[in-house]
Amino acid sequence: MPVPARRSLAVTVAAGLLSFGLVACGSGEDDAADPGKPGDKTITVYSGRNEALVKPLLDKFSQQTGITIKTRYATTAQLAAQLVEEGGKSPADAFFAQDAGALGAVAKRDMFAPLPAAALDKVPQIYRARTGQWVGVSARARVLAYHADSVPAAELPTSVFALTDPKWKGKIGVAPTNASFQAFVTAIRVQHGDQKAKDFLAGLKANEPQIRDNNVKIVEDIDKGTIQVGLVNHYYLGEVAKEKGTTPDALKAKLHFFPGGDTGALVNVAGVGVLKRSAEDPDTKAFVDFLLGPESQKYFAEQTFEYPVVTGAGTPAGVPPLAELDTPDIDLNDLDTLDATIGLIKDSGLVP
Repeated sequence: MPVPARRSLAVTVAAGLLSFGLVACGSGEDDAADPGKPGDKTITVYSGRNEALVKPLLDKFSQQTGITIKTRYATTAQLAAQLVEEGGKSPADAFFAQDAGALGAVAKRDMFAPLPAAALDKVPQIYRARTGQWVGVSARARVLAYHADSVPAAELPTSVFALTDPKWKGKIGVAPTNASFQAFVTAIRVQHGDQKAKDFLAGLKANEPQIRDNNVKIVEDIDKGTIQVGLVNHYYLGEVAKEKGTTPDALKAKLHFFPGGDTGALVNVAGVGVLKRSAEDPDTKAFVDFLLGPESQKYFAEQTFEYPVVTGAGTPAGVPPLAELDTPDIDLNDLDTLDATIGLIKDSGLVP
């Protein structure tokens, strides 16, 4: 008997995560499996966003609305795989994901309900699903962080693909299990094909990169001078400066935005999708509206240093406005082949 399509994808994605050692889902203090009922002032959110980053914002939502959030925290890839495994039995009301690719992978399984036009219309079309099944709530640019004393600005590469040059051997920091890195590799596949992605990953591996668990550690090590450059999202510089009680300008780590529409300048979004079972739930609708509201958009700009996506919400300090970035011509809706990308990264040897 043939394997059902949903189960087949679940097995494929889960197998990829197994190879990364990522199958065990994390949890938050509000973690629960009770699906609840519409309008019961309780929602369950699967959050691929880091707890330290977004819990203060989610707490504000609960304080203002009286709606309790039961939050399950894990990586975005883990939670995407878990949602596909759970299917229609998932207790989740909403998936708050770190990147568009994972949202697209779940939406492709027809698990999300279309969002109201009033919510979608707040965000430019390039930062939401063409089907209306998910919407971006904040944006981040891929950049090359570098140590200003070790790498003169004149020697910074004009393309991310130049990092396969042997001159960068042992000097590059990467986080291959991070969702944003996976989305970036997917962007290479979409824009240039699988072979280009394979060659790039092989080139990185040959250059003996400094593997880290996350982008924060990469930026911290660049600031110390133990790594010269690293592939990260722009907002981690602000995070590290905040942790140190200083400003980004005071750090030795700096940001290089790749020019010319290079794939290394991908702008991706964190976003939210609502599970079909919660399509008519006023509490879940309130959650989506809150993430797109002025308070949350200001929070993203000032506290997590991400780009707000709602028109007129402003720009985080120390980076170019979102509209001025020279980004690659890539539709975020096409970054939905998470399983294939995970397979390529594993095959490259970047993950043991």
